[in-house]
Amino acid sequence: MTGPEDADELRAALLDRWERSAPGWAVGRERIRAFGMPVSERMIDAVSPEPGQRLLELAAGVGDTGLLAAARLRPGGTLVSSDATKGMLEAARARAAELGVDNVEFARLELEWIDLPTASVDAVLCRWGLMFAVDPEAALTETRRVLSSGGRLAVAVWDGPEHNPWATIPPDALVALGHLEPPDPSVPGMFALAAPGRIRDLLEGAGFTEVTVDAVEFEATHASLDAYIEHTLDVSRAFGDTVGGLSEADRDAVRAAIGTRVAPFATGAGGALRMPARSLVATASA
Repeated sequence: MTGPEDADELRAALLDRWERSAPGWAVGRERIRAFGMPVSERMIDAVSPEPGQRLLELAAGVGDTGLLAAARLRPGGTLVSSDATKGMLEAARARAAELGVDNVEFARLELEWIDLPTASVDAVLCRWGLMFAVDPEAALTETRRVLSSGGRLAVAVWDGPEHNPWATIPPDALVALGHLEPPDPSVPGMFALAAPGRIRDLLEGAGFTEVTVDAVEFEATHASLDAYIEHTLDVSRAFGDTVGGLSEADRDAVRAAIGTRVAPFATGAGGALRMPARSLVATASA
């Protein structure tokens, strides 16, 4: 990217992609919640929510991490569940109603300009959102601004692709078959902040203190190859858009290529898949 206009164009494209992903995330909400639970629990423990506090979740998606933390804010505390897309906020509202969480407000907020007063929240959570910020430095500077003095932050970003085959196998199959261009490392994306020391440098550069970064290892599980592909079609707009434009023969070839790649992760005769996943969880104080 070379200038503000390019950056704005990229932001608009990312926002559109996430807006169009929201229905699939709503459909897959139970699987997404279960998959991310080890990371969500680590993040919540790191910020130690207390009764009466105001906790902000940024890039909340369907809201799982914040909604899980909301119970620890009672009595008197409030969760602010935020996302940049209307569709994700609607899904989070429905999820809160489904779970019976009522000490929550919903706000449409951007990572890079958080429309909240300075020092207005006691803790911030951001699970797997910061990597998609066009300007992560600005996002963390804004995060520190809205945190009260001594407030706690927990942010999760993905470790490198070699630690997350569950995420790389479908797009790699599309690239190998000539249906998708290789990802541009200069563009915000899933692994944009995976480089060793990158998230620590960003946090310290934004003025955060007591920074720690830990790796959390867990698994992505699916009942079958077809279940894995169907879930990926739901939650990944890039994958879904590409596959949706292919002929039946090409779709069959994609399925076969993915099947070959996931074979080492198949367990038992039923074809269930267990694939490793690894996230970095960074915690810090304002």
